Amino acid sequence: MLHIINKSPLANCSLDSCLRVAQPGDILLIEDAIYAATIGNAFEGKLREAMGRFKIYVLQPDVDARGFTGRVIEGVSPVDYSGFVELTTTNKTCQSWL
Repeated sequence: MLHIINKSPLANCSLDSCLRVAQPGDILLIEDAIYAATIGNAFEGKLREAMGRFKIYVLQPDVDARGFTGRVIEGVSPVDYSGFVELTTTNKTCQSWL
């Protein structure tokens, strides 16, 4: 399953809820959720811990738009828009966490 999260973990509990209850799969962080995947943020430890159960992706255009190019945690995979589409087609189901 692909879990898509678009809210910052500093302002919303969507990512935390996903990590707590979701079955292992892929997580794609888009829009303000990309902050969770940046080096030195308050959520970095939880995200690193989750990498054992989930494959974590970030939408690179959103990383670039927020000025965090080169500051993504090692092990988090950047994807472009075509990579986003590929994730949605290779996963049987998708869940957007609001």
